[in-house]
Amino acid sequence: MKLILTQEVVGLGAPGDVVEVKDGYGRNFLVPRGVAMRWTRGGEKQISSIKRGREVREVRDLSHAKEIKGQLEGLTVTLPVRAGSGGRLFGAVTVADIVAAVSKAGGPQVDKRRLEMGQPIKSVGAHQVSVRLHPEVAATVSVEVVPEA
Repeated sequence: MKLILTQEVVGLGAPGDVVEVKDGYGRNFLVPRGVAMRWTRGGEKQISSIKRGREVREVRDLSHAKEIKGQLEGLTVTLPVRAGSGGRLFGAVTVADIVAAVSKAGGPQVDKRRLEMGQPIKSVGAHQVSVRLHPEVAATVSVEVVPEA
């Protein structure tokens, strides 16, 4: 099955790429989740607009990625959240919360799809979040989760 990716899929491709996948994977997983659309001649025309949107968000090259990595790793991100008396959160810290906190702390604009959290953050304290800026560059951001006053 031939598909056009609309979002990044790890191990498969980036938005705007035309990929060939097994029928079941495309029909049952990629297309229903909105990650890809079926390839057609009309869809082929949309690839240029998808790639233009990707270029705006994407890190330009390796040196630009290293520059952003330096900015992110030198940043102290404090995230106030609602927490109980034992330090447990009411809910969890989301990727969108972290992106907003990085921007608020004066850091560069980060795409939320580039953040990688191993475990959900559900407690107060210091946590590490990885940001995949480039295939060869990943930054680690220290996020200090504190209870709201």
